[in-house]
Amino acid sequence: MTVQGDKKQLLHLVFGGELESLQGLDFKDLNALDIVGIFPDYASALEAWKSKAQMTVDNAHMRYFIVHMHRLLDPDSKA
Repeated sequence: MTVQGDKKQLLHLVFGGELESLQGLDFKDLNALDIVGIFPDYASALEAWKSKAQMTVDNAHMRYFIVHMHRLLDPDSKA
């Protein structure tokens, strides 16, 4: 795993889209998902998530998520 300075690289994906219903996690159109990006740490992913979530605050069906990719890539890791 790559180390940046003293920090371990922990990849996070930020994406979002419009949900079919407020009670579920099914997206209306998978082709319209907004892939914001992949970030090297949670703090930068959170900053991107907040920015995108704020831009879509008027649409209650629009949701953005942070996926901890490092946990998917290395499920045995404690990070």
